[in-house]
Amino acid sequence: MLKKRVAIKDLAAEARLFNVRAIVAMVFVCLMFTLVVYNQYQLQIVSYQDYQTRSEGNRIKVVPMAPNRGLIYDRTGILLAENRPVFSLELVPEQIKDMPQTLTELATLIEISAEQQQNFLQQVKQQRRFNSIALKELLNDDEVAILAANQHRFSGVSVEARLSRHYPFADLFTHAIGYIGKINPRELQQLDDANELSNYAATRDIGKIGLERFYQQQLHGTMGYQEVEVNNRGRTIRVLRSVPAVSGQNIQLGLDVGLQLTAQQVLKDYRGAIVALDPRDGAVLAFYSNPSYDPNLFVRGISSKNYNQLLNSRDRPLINRVTQGVYPPASTVKPHLALLGLESNTITKSTKIWDPGFYTLPNSDHRFRDHLRWGHGWVDLYTAMMKSCDTYFYDLGVKLGIDRISEYMHKMGFGEKTGIDILEESSANMPSRGWKRARYNQPWYPGDTVPLSIGQSYWTSTPLQLTLATSVLLNKGQLATPHLVTAFTTDETSIANSPPLIPSIDVINSANWDTVMDTMHKTVSDIGGTAHRAFIGADYQAAGKTGTAQVVNIGQDEKYDAEAIDERLRDNAMYVGYAPYDNPSIVIVVALENAGGGGSMAAPMARQILDYYFSAEVNKND
Repeated sequence: MLKKRVAIKDLAAEARLFNVRAIVAMVFVCLMFTLVVYNQYQLQIVSYQDYQTRSEGNRIKVVPMAPNRGLIYDRTGILLAENRPVFSLELVPEQIKDMPQTLTELATLIEISAEQQQNFLQQVKQQRRFNSIALKELLNDDEVAILAANQHRFSGVSVEARLSRHYPFADLFTHAIGYIGKINPRELQQLDDANELSNYAATRDIGKIGLERFYQQQLHGTMGYQEVEVNNRGRTIRVLRSVPAVSGQNIQLGLDVGLQLTAQQVLKDYRGAIVALDPRDGAVLAFYSNPSYDPNLFVRGISSKNYNQLLNSRDRPLINRVTQGVYPPASTVKPHLALLGLESNTITKSTKIWDPGFYTLPNSDHRFRDHLRWGHGWVDLYTAMMKSCDTYFYDLGVKLGIDRISEYMHKMGFGEKTGIDILEESSANMPSRGWKRARYNQPWYPGDTVPLSIGQSYWTSTPLQLTLATSVLLNKGQLATPHLVTAFTTDETSIANSPPLIPSIDVINSANWDTVMDTMHKTVSDIGGTAHRAFIGADYQAAGKTGTAQVVNIGQDEKYDAEAIDERLRDNAMYVGYAPYDNPSIVIVVALENAGGGGSMAAPMARQILDYYFSAEVNKND
């Protein structure tokens, strides 16, 4: 049997191996230590500023603060648009893990309609996810208490107190003041393009129409912010710095609540518009379009049912009839044609024609009828204006020709936007040869000029245009830009808003202004004048002109019978007037759709408004 061999240890070799391993380990440890030191150097010295900023960002949060929107007052200081505190249920989408489940659980606590949930989800798609979005506004006390007791169950859900716009007179000023509503993606893009988006970081609403839209920048103000310290759950621990928001400017209007209420009351259920302004400076005193609607519905988010009712109504309450209602001005433009006739020496104030009750063009047997079937006989300018003789102005219009009429009436403001401080306005139409060629590819015929000479045919005007054109007559050629806002105010300042008068028309004979005003005065003051009956017993001297506009054509041998045709096809009633006659302080237009004669329907309404205006002026003087 062989014996097992015993290995003899090489102690020297083992010692060398140990030394090599020890050196390698030491080098590795030194290398690692060097890397650690280098990394610490990078973190604490080289990148110190960068990491400090990141740390502060995690600890400090900037919270934007929306400015209070400016208030709106009438001329006497009555509040027309205010801000009221309301509680709303709000959610921050990025802090909510399961949105459908959260909405379902919240709906078990308080009543939240399906439409409110749908509107909220729509806003989630449109807004930034880190922004707080209202699910339900105008919470009552019970709802606030229930949500406060259960808030610990919901991350990213809170009850917030905010200021909400409110219009205390509901539908009385809607078409003038307008309303605010939620900012939509298109408006966000517009703010971004205008480099104003940063000022709206905490703002949710924006002016949609009317003054709220036109003066959005002045009413909005400047955003403020707070630097707050937050914990690891994002909750505020303390406020480090606060920069207060600057409230928007308040605006004061020339509108008068009493005058506006009177306009609403006299219009009753008639579709139409009443507008009055001070011809001396263009300040708008009354501005009412009927029917109207409650703007508070839009501030809170109008329901689909209510919006469809407004949108589909035959009476079109969404249309601002003062600036967007386009009507044939009818005989209310006869004073303007008379001035042109006098200036061009086409007529004098004593020129007479024979009115047999109709007018015919040379070499034509077509009769353009006067409103008085048997005619007025011999008439001069005063009689023609006082009795609103159509035949006299047919003859005058044809002698003037469309070119002179169109050019002159554009200078009066017809066919042009007035420049009033709201954006919802139509320019209506002052026709010309070029317009007809472009629109119908047809030449202008003398037969087109005849009905145009009494404010019919292609000639249309808005009530505000007609008011402005009459102001030009009263100001003897000076154009006073109409404006609703008369002043911008803050706690410390008040800046008047009064656009200057602009020369519009120069006349050769300044006495022609007085002649035209005299004819309008006789329309009211003289027995037989078309507006005389409406102003019997007035305590002031008024002047004006009535108008009755056909909505549909009546055949050559047909007779107009209001009772036999549809109510929507009956004549429009118009009236334009001013007072006092010798020193006008108010000019007014009443436009009524399908209401009948201007003298019997529109002029009496103007009388009631002027009565209130002058009685209120008397009370102030007392």
